[in-house]
Amino acid sequence: MRALRFESVDYAHDGVPALEGISFEVPAGKLTAVVGPSGCGKSTLIALAAGLLEPGQGRVVNDCKRVAVAFQDSALLPWKTARDNVGFALLAEGLPRDERRDRADKLLTEAGLAPEDWDKYPRQLSGGMRQRVALARALSVRPDLLLCDEPFSALDARARKELRRMLNDIHHRERLTTVWVTHDNQEALARADVLVVMSMRRIEQVGAPEDLLTNPANAFVKAQLAG
Repeated sequence: MRALRFESVDYAHDGVPALEGISFEVPAGKLTAVVGPSGCGKSTLIALAAGLLEPGQGRVVNDCKRVAVAFQDSALLPWKTARDNVGFALLAEGLPRDERRDRADKLLTEAGLAPEDWDKYPRQLSGGMRQRVALARALSVRPDLLLCDEPFSALDARARKELRRMLNDIHHRERLTTVWVTHDNQEALARADVLVVMSMRRIEQVGAPEDLLTNPANAFVKAQLAG
């Protein structure tokens, strides 16, 4: 069963091609990792999947009802506390204030933010703490599709490892369909159910990590997964 499908998608930024002929499916309930060199179009792929951009050609078919995105920048509201940033995402559901607060507290706990930090503002939190809040906010809408555009890339190695493990645990517990853009090829090989290998503007190969390791489509894929 698929959750998301790209059909011959082209996209250009101000007339400059960013993606060309993108076609692949994201299976429901699986973790799909997208890897490739910087500037190859991975972030554009996520923006198209989220509906933030429209294809120039082709189409993106999304069969999910609720989509959440975790960006490289936590993009928290600076005038709201960690708890209120998460609660703000719940306003559209029309929940009473106490229920919003209870759900925010639960999500922040699951994201690993200590209770003493819940009433702090973003400027008072470390980068890792801010990304925990951003992840809790993304999960607050109970998404069936979670799109992650390298949300931990700016963190130190220890924080990245911890947050990736946490995200992996949430993915399996909630059976979320997750698309995860990363530069960490070895982490992608270890954790992903499906691997998408991109070169500049195009997809080179899609499949199970073990299949790509055993039968890479070309020298580029082989080199990418070896790096």
